[in-house]
Formats: sequence, C-alpha cells, structure tokens
Amino acid sequence: MPRLILIAVVFVCGLGFQNLYSQKKKLSILPFPAVYYTPETQWAYGAALTATFRFPKDSANARPSQATVGVVFTQLKQSLYYLPFQIFLKNAQYYFYGELGFYKYNYYYYGIGQSAIPRETYGVDFPRIRINALKKISSHLYAGLRYQYEDYQITQTEPNGDFANGKVTGTPRSITSGVGLGLLYDTRDVIFFPSKGTLFDIAFFHNAPIWGSSVRFERLTADLAAYRKTAGKMILVGNLFGSFTRGHPPFNMLSEVGGGKRMRGYYQGRFRDDNLLLAQTELRFNIFRRWGGAVFASSAVLGNQKDILRLNDPKFTYGTGVRFTANRRDHLNIRLDYALGKDGGNFYFTIGEAF
Repeated sequence: MPRLILIAVVFVCGLGFQNLYSQKKKLSILPFPAVYYTPETQWAYGAALTATFRFPKDSANARPSQATVGVVFTQLKQSLYYLPFQIFLKNAQYYFYGELGFYKYNYYYYGIGQSAIPRETYGVDFPRIRINALKKISSHLYAGLRYQYEDYQITQTEPNGDFANGKVTGTPRSITSGVGLGLLYDTRDVIFFPSKGTLFDIAFFHNAPIWGSSVRFERLTADLAAYRKTAGKMILVGNLFGSFTRGHPPFNMLSEVGGGKRMRGYYQGRFRDDNLLLAQTELRFNIFRRWGGAVFASSAVLGNQKDILRLNDPKFTYGTGVRFTANRRDHLNIRLDYALGKDGGNFYFTIGEAF
C-alpha cells in the first residue's frame, strides 16, 4: 500500500508540472505511472506518456489536443497497450478522437439475456481501432463519420463450458468492422468535472462484409449527460444511455451493463443483451479543499430484438465515493468508489469521473 500511495503522489506532482509547462509551451510531454483498480482487472500498473499540444495557428486559448501512449499489466495477468487521442484542428473547427490498442484479456461470462449461466472464464486477444472525425456545424454541435474495428479471438476457455461447446455467438473468433455517422452536442463548462451544461452523443454503426466485418449488424447508441449546480455548491448530474442492435452481433458487441462507468457495482458484462436503456444520477460535493465526495445510483433494463426492453426486470445499483483533485486548473480527480448491486459490492480506484 505505501508503494501505491507513492505512485499516486508522483502522479499528482506530474500533473502539476504538466500544468505549469503547458502554460509556457504549445507542446508538453509528460511520463507518469498508471495505477488503478477495477473488479475486471484488480490492481493494474504500468506507465504512460502523454503529449498535450496546440497547433501553431491555434489561438492561445484554443482547446488543447492530447494523445497518450500507455502500457499496463494487471494482477490477473492481463496486458493492455493503448493510444487514446483527441485532436482539435483550426481552433476546434475539426475534432478527431478515438483509440488504437491491443489487449490480452480475460473476463467472466454470465450468459446472454435471460439465459443466465454460472460464471465462466474466458481469455481473449484483440486489437481495437476507434476513430471519430467530426466537423463543427454550429457553436456547440459537431457532425461527422465514425469507424470501429475489433478482431476478437478467444484464446482460453473452460472445459465443457459454453465457449468450448460453441454455444456463444461470435466464438472462437469474430471480426467487427463498422462505418457510421455521429452527432456530438457539447455545452459543458469544463471537460473533466463539469458544473453546468449538456453533453449529447449519438452514433449509428453499420457492420458488414463490405467493410471487412465477419458479422452483419447495426447499432444505434445515444448518450446524454446533464450537469447542474445546486444549493451549497453541489453538482447534480444525470446520465441517460441507450444502445440498440439489429442483425447478428457477436456476444462481445451486445449491449451490456457493469464496469467503472455504466452501472458501477456490477462486473462489466454481468448482464448483456441486444438492447439496453440505462439511467444514472450522481450528487457531487466538496468536503475540504481538494477533497470531495459523491453519492450515486443507477437503473437499467435490457431486452432482445423481439421484446425490445423488459421493463418488468430492472437492475439497480447504488454507492458512494471520495474524490481528490489532482489537477486544480482542469479539476481532474482521482476517484475511489464503492458500489453495490445484487451480487454484492465492488471497489473502483481510477482517474476521472464516470460520466
């Protein structure tokens, strides 16, 4: 535990150094350790290199671009190699963001829809490409094209389990390659810890052999988050997320709940099906100086392509957490949450807010 505290201190100091350096230069490059905890990985550790920059013709107050190269290993013998990025061109007239990565992972599988099974472990290797290219069409609205790719190869299964017996759609391998359209509306006052404004992101993807996919399906997602200040300088946040698929998606591309962002308290993929409608809310408040806290709750319903949504079978989670502001200028927080679902509780230690 002392080693983890030391790593967190180094991370905080590094963020402060990056802040100071970025004010003087149009380019800052910062190496820092990466440490976090989730139920899917347990303790994860590694290193990352982040570049924050503005292009020569951008104004001094233009929104900065950022790219990170990271390598992470986990307590569960997983490895992650990733490059997330967000690029703003011509004073944010063009916005490119996404992720390039390769992941060697293992997960728990609980079945699909109402066909629940005892927990089963599987291993998987997959590269991931996600690219969004958007153009500003009004003061807060972007529109453009999206692309996503994954080559999902199952590498390990349990004897006589659903994977080994070929009962899971998309095994032992599936390639998803989809082209789509997107709209992004963003009026948030800041990116990492908004106190007011709205974020609305809608995307449609078409996956088919013409794009290099081994499966054919469509997905529509809509993600809405609203931020409002309340009495006592507290911030009330609401998030509504919907994901709907049509066709023959592999199991890993189904709509799912769980993880550190959508329905904390459940393991990622604890429930999955064709369709999902999820609502979550969080009340954020200051405790003392850089320390803050939050209480939150979530609810979700799932459904298949026949019944759409099973409104009579909702899922619920709730929890609380503490925050430490690592970067005061941008209000970037270190987050420690504890959330409860019907399976029990889970801890989450990571950087940035859930939504």
